[in-house]
Amino acid sequence: MGTKQVAEATAKVLQSYLTYQAVKTILMELGETNPPQALWLNQYMATHGIQDGEAFLEELLNDNKELVLRILTVREVLADTVLDFLPGMVRQSIGHSNTEHRRHLLERLTRAVPPPESELPDFPSP
Repeated sequence: MGTKQVAEATAKVLQSYLTYQAVKTILMELGETNPPQALWLNQYMATHGIQDGEAFLEELLNDNKELVLRILTVREVLADTVLDFLPGMVRQSIGHSNTEHRRHLLERLTRAVPPPESELPDFPSP
């Protein structure tokens, strides 16, 4: 898979995740301002998958146009605030994670640290 395809797939996943976060934000708001609608949206989410954010919005459009417009607005605000920080945060997090995994691998290869109990062989009792 080429870099462009990876970027497109990542963008699609991120877009769906921001849709999910927008719905969660709206659910919290509705819980305080309109509990019956919060309950309805919660039940709707339970019966309609939100894994694909765009498909979720298309389905919801048939049942509640006002909520779709609200989700789109909140999702856009989230995107505007989050996406500026994301590249640096992801690079830093991956760099830290890779360093930790490499350190663990090196420790295992050199046995500088004893293996966890689960990796020790079972020896019969005398």
